[in-house]
Amino acid sequence: MSETNTAALLIRKDMATPSVLNVGQGTATVFTTRCIGKQTPNEDAVGVLSINGRRGVLVVADGFGGQPAGDQAAELALTAVIEAVELSSAAGGDAQSGILAGLDRANELVKGLGVGAATTLAAVEIEGTRIRPYHVGDSEVLVVGQRGRVKLRTISHSPVGYRVEAGLINQEEAIQHEERHIVSNMVGSDEMRIDVGPTVELRPRDTVVIASDGLFDNLMVDEIAGVIRKGNLLASTQQLVERCQGRMNGAMGEPFKPDDLSVVVFRPSGSVIGGRRRPRYGT
Repeated sequence: MSETNTAALLIRKDMATPSVLNVGQGTATVFTTRCIGKQTPNEDAVGVLSINGRRGVLVVADGFGGQPAGDQAAELALTAVIEAVELSSAAGGDAQSGILAGLDRANELVKGLGVGAATTLAAVEIEGTRIRPYHVGDSEVLVVGQRGRVKLRTISHSPVGYRVEAGLINQEEAIQHEERHIVSNMVGSDEMRIDVGPTVELRPRDTVVIASDGLFDNLMVDEIAGVIRKGNLLASTQQLVERCQGRMNGAMGEPFKPDDLSVVVFRPSGSVIGGRRRPRYGT
C-alpha cells in the first residue's frame, strides 16, 4: 500500500490561537506568532508531517533575530527537513535518514544565502508510540509524564544550557542569566553539529513539547510541565501560550525576554484529547 503524507508548514504566521492536527498515531497542537509589538515578520517556522497514519515528524525552526534573513533561514531549514523526510519515506527509508539529510541540506542552503543568516532547529521523529529528538541550537524538546515528571529534556546548545546540565546553575538562575541569548550551535555554520537523542517509548498519557527559546527563556520547565501534563490538549496549549505571552509582557513581575513564540505539543492516541479519550488505531 502506498503511503499517504499530509504536511502542514507554518512560515511567517501569526496565529491567535493554537490549532489541532492529527499526526502519526496521535494528535498535535501547534502555535506560532511573532513577538508582540514586533514590526518585522515572525522568524520562527513550524512543520508537522504525518506519514501513513503511523509515523510523523514535528519541527520547530527559530531564525536568528540578531542576524539578517532569520525568517528565510528558518523557512529553508524547515522545508529542507520536511522534503528530505518525504523523499526518504517514498524510497522506503526511515525518518531518521531524512532528518539528518535534511539538516545537512539546510545547513548548505542557509550558508548559501551569503548574508550570515542562521537558525536553530528541533525535530521529533514519531514511530508508533516511540519518539526520538534531534536538535541544533537552543530550541528544545521535552517529554513529560501525566504526573509532571520530566522524562526527557534536550540540552540547549548554549553556554547557559551547558551550565544547567553541569549543575552549575539552576533553572531560575538560567532564566535570568545575562548570556541566555547566546547560542553556540546553529544551522548555517561550518561547525554545525546535530544532537541525536535517545528513543523514548511514550506511555498513553505522556506529552511531548517542541518549542523555540521564546518558551524556554520565559517559563521554567516545571511551569511548562505543570500546564501541559494532563487534561484537554488544546486548552492546555492555549494556557501555556497565554502564560508565556503574559510573562513576555512583564505582567507577572518575573524575568522575561520578549521573542517570537512557537510551540508544538503532541500526545499519542489513547490520551485525553479535547475532553474525551481518543481510541487507539488498530484495536
